[in-house]
Amino acid sequence: MGQHIFLMNVVALAAASGLGRHMPFPLRKWPVAAAVVQVVLLWSWHAPPVLSQAIGSSTLHMMMQASLFVSALWFWRAVLAISEDQKWLSIGLLLFTSKLFCLLGILLIFAGRDLYQLGAGHGGGATGAMSGLEDQQLAGLLMVVACPLSYLGTGVFIAARWVGVLQRRAPHG
Repeated sequence: MGQHIFLMNVVALAAASGLGRHMPFPLRKWPVAAAVVQVVLLWSWHAPPVLSQAIGSSTLHMMMQASLFVSALWFWRAVLAISEDQKWLSIGLLLFTSKLFCLLGILLIFAGRDLYQLGAGHGGGATGAMSGLEDQQLAGLLMVVACPLSYLGTGVFIAARWVGVLQRRAPHG
């Protein structure tokens, strides 16, 4: 969980912020589609049978990480590229995606059982100190804490810039 949270919320955001106009054309367009694809991929990969298979297969695990990273890169770049006149859309998409990511995290935290049945020792590393349920709850907690930080921080940044643009455009009188 920590890997794709880091890839989606730190690496992809930093890459999208730094690439600016050098981002390939498709990744700068269609922000609503980018948000929907990102949410669908995240929820699909976290379906219990799918995630259990992905964790058991290095190939599927790499496909999961790569698809989540590319979708996050597309999302962040598209949201950041929205014109100044439509920054409300950026903020709306950040709210939409962050709420659905938090909902998934909350489901992982409060599920009454281990949804993924990965076996003892998977989450606890070499010592096997954590049960599958505890690992799942920790993963959900990471999602609920880490994901909103990047979305909230980006939303505040976008809103501040948008307010500055609106103030500059306002008639002085």
